[in-house]
Amino acid sequence: MIQVWFYSLTSVFIVSLISLVGVFTLAIKEKKLREILIYFVSFSAGALFGDVFIHLLPEITKGSGFTITISLAVLAGIVISFLTEKIICWRHCHLPVTKTHVHQFAYMNLFGDAIHNFLDGITIAVSFLVSIPVGLATTLAVVFHEIPQEIGDFGVLLHGGFTKRRAVWYNFLTALSAVVGTIVTLTLSYYVKNLTPFLIPFAAGNFIYIAGSDLIPELHKEVALKKGLIQLMFFIFGIAIMMGILFFSE
Repeated sequence: MIQVWFYSLTSVFIVSLISLVGVFTLAIKEKKLREILIYFVSFSAGALFGDVFIHLLPEITKGSGFTITISLAVLAGIVISFLTEKIICWRHCHLPVTKTHVHQFAYMNLFGDAIHNFLDGITIAVSFLVSIPVGLATTLAVVFHEIPQEIGDFGVLLHGGFTKRRAVWYNFLTALSAVVGTIVTLTLSYYVKNLTPFLIPFAAGNFIYIAGSDLIPELHKEVALKKGLIQLMFFIFGIAIMMGILFFSE
């Protein structure tokens, strides 16, 4: 169990450091930045779907098959993610702020980001409770999801009136909620029996929602054939990475 704690906390701390990436993009022109980030979004979508269907769900269905309980837990993950966005009037931001993509509620964005990162912490912790390879695969999927999101969130804070220093600091503080999510999950696993069989499909539902409702729509905004094919390549590459981790872990 000590190994699970070590890997989980190390992973969420690395994920939290991704929040600092926004400051390094200030020197990049907006058009170029959008072109780069859309491929991160594409890879992330593939990696999230790959992690769900190659690692998380096969692991939880290995013993008992795909039961109604697992189905309901997956749906719970989707519903909670949906309600989170509806209640706090916030959605994941994967591209920088533009004149047509303006967020006026910077503090609400911070609150929403903290909740999202808390769920990421739960997902990473649950994955390491399954096995170290599954945890590493999930961490990789989360990292590539966080890069475009944190860059977008950094832009939102700047647009909302934060100085660069405050934007970096506040973004990092909200990212640390992933650490809290991990600690809470690992602690509860000591005292609550059969917690993991529910949380794994719940985490899968969360990933399905993020990839399907947040990432894929961003990709469909690009209609050029060449760029669309490149997106498809990155999407498949994300799935292939998840498959590769499975092979190397056997």
